[in-house]
Amino acid sequence: MRHAAFLLAAALVSLPAFAAPQITGYYVETRTCDVYTGPCFANSEIGLTGKEAILAWVVDKGAWNGVSLDGLSVIAAVRAEGTLDDTRRDTGATDAVLIVDERADAAQRAALADMAKALSNGLVVTVAQVRTAAIDANVGTCSKNGCAEVKAEGLVEISTRCLNNGDHICGNEETYYPPLTNIENATPAYTEVSKFEGKDLGKTWQDVGSRSAFLGSFAA
Repeated sequence: MRHAAFLLAAALVSLPAFAAPQITGYYVETRTCDVYTGPCFANSEIGLTGKEAILAWVVDKGAWNGVSLDGLSVIAAVRAEGTLDDTRRDTGATDAVLIVDERADAAQRAALADMAKALSNGLVVTVAQVRTAAIDANVGTCSKNGCAEVKAEGLVEISTRCLNNGDHICGNEETYYPPLTNIENATPAYTEVSKFEGKDLGKTWQDVGSRSAFLGSFAA
């Protein structure tokens, strides 16, 4: 009996411990297609729209590659060949522009860019340009889960709010698509405005008044 108890104790000691996240923060995503929608609306957009997205990571605290990123942000503007509906399907090749926080030093900028690539679920591979800008992000501070504001001066503007009953058009709406990246506490939200004004992707876009946003948190 003592021998069995000893073996059990030894086995428990040898089990790998789950590593605590090294970095945590808030996430905002907008697309040029609805994510909270009904099948009829979704099917009408496939292949025609939804080929652009903006992904923003707002670090609360932690480090990436040993570099502290407390309070810093990074944004990826992504343009794909196909509709960015569900990354489990082939959306074709993508190009991205990364926007890193101007408050970051050289090491932090490199870490932010690497973090965005690693957390983008394969969407940020080909980077057309890395820009530096003042990023103002108000995410996770609202008492309602759906409101967020992200601005990168001269490049990106996002404003979202909670979905409400007035946003139901056909009555069959649901969270039709998952977020583009792996996040926690994913909440679909209404996009009041989402725009990218950079020149490095060969296209700018603006989306106003759609059900095309996700908010959540990330940990890695």
